[in-house]
Amino acid sequence: MNLFAVSFFGHRQVDDPFLIERQLESIIRELLLTKEYVEFLVGRDGEFDQLVSSTVRRCKRTIRDDNSSLVLVLPYMTAEYRNNEESFHEYYDEIEICLESAEKHFKSAHQVRNRSMVDRSDLVIFCIEHNSGGAYQTMQYAKKADAKIMNLTDVPR
Repeated sequence: MNLFAVSFFGHRQVDDPFLIERQLESIIRELLLTKEYVEFLVGRDGEFDQLVSSTVRRCKRTIRDDNSSLVLVLPYMTAEYRNNEESFHEYYDEIEICLESAEKHFKSAHQVRNRSMVDRSDLVIFCIEHNSGGAYQTMQYAKKADAKIMNLTDVPR
């Protein structure tokens, strides 16, 4: 089976969530219809991550749900996950704790997890509007790693 991995990174707050959601829906639809199996790798660190997860879930329901998985990649074990494990597993198809970042200091764990996600992705989708923050740093890393990237805020509207 050909696995196609896609990871998503964006700022905690999204200026135009309806526009971003439409863009995500178009990309996710295309991936579900053209790839043998898609692994959607997401975090849970802000508005963009929630937008991605809900859009993937909706597309799986309305387009095709037999060739993809929505994978939450946590940087380390969190109390939120530990205390709500059942509801997390109802929402996400898979939940992983990134081994590289789980061993790091919590202040660097998100960046280590993000780089690990980039390294295993065939496509990295960003929603970056300003040149600061963890998502921006991850985009700089992805460019250096020569990853295939797409920034939704660069796409003509």
